Amino acid sequence: MAKKTVATLQGSSKKLTKAIKMVKSPKTGAYTFVESVMAPELVADFLKKK
Repeated sequence: MAKKTVATLQGSSKKLTKAIKMVKSPKTGAYTFVESVMAPELVADFLKKK
């Protein structure tokens, strides 16, 4: 019988945020989506960068 390891992993997990922004390509003019998983404090800096 398999043991449940989910309970032990939940106790040590950090709170993360997934941020998604649209970036316009300089060559084609098409928009692409850039996504990243980070700490909530870093989201504002990620969205300000070009």
